[in-house]
Amino acid sequence: MDARIEQVVTSGTLTLDDTEYDVENNTYIVGDDDEVIVIDPAYDAEAILKEVGDREVMAVILTDGNEHHLNVVLEVAAAGEEDEDDWAPIAMHRADRLLWRDYFGRLAKEEEDEDDAKALRSLEPDIWLEDGGVFEIGEAQLEVVHTPGNTPGSVCVISEQLGVLFSGDTLHRGRPGSIGGVYEDLRKQLNSIGALLTPLPKDLKVLPAQGEETTVGDEDARWETWGSLANEDD
Repeated sequence: MDARIEQVVTSGTLTLDDTEYDVENNTYIVGDDDEVIVIDPAYDAEAILKEVGDREVMAVILTDGNEHHLNVVLEVAAAGEEDEDDWAPIAMHRADRLLWRDYFGRLAKEEEDEDDAKALRSLEPDIWLEDGGVFEIGEAQLEVVHTPGNTPGSVCVISEQLGVLFSGDTLHRGRPGSIGGVYEDLRKQLNSIGALLTPLPKDLKVLPAQGEETTVGDEDARWETWGSLANEDD
């Protein structure tokens, strides 16, 4: 069965450096009639799992470790299964491990039950993403590209068969990706974007974690103009 892409838009807030931002997130469900991979779940597990339906979630891929990509990841990975052995593996780049531990550490502090708190503190992703790693779903391959900058462990995911680049919060339409216009390391992010886009087909569709879709060609043409943003960020 050929793979297809479905999109679920959810919204909520994200706090970075004590500032709260409104975020509208794109979650992508990639797969066929039987199995799917979920990319960047956020805020509303019920809406995401409703779109998944009766299909089996084979993996959950996080393009970064910011908290809006963590807040429903366990629910989506569980997909209604109580036995953790039946949960889908969660995949994230190791360089965002500190973000993961910070988030679940905060949840652990809010837990009254010490066993539950201990379980939250000990949680780790099941798969550490690496540059060049590949997932397969519905006769399509999803290749991981490490694109540090937005976070140390930000990644993008390319599928040649589907003709698409899932750019996470590394790249949004018309600008480098960000939360509320705040950049972690913009120069590194711009270098990652340039290295990512240059070899790709210009007509390749770009599906970001926020906002509308675009193409590699459109964003590659804009890339050099973003250097002024880095100067402003200094």
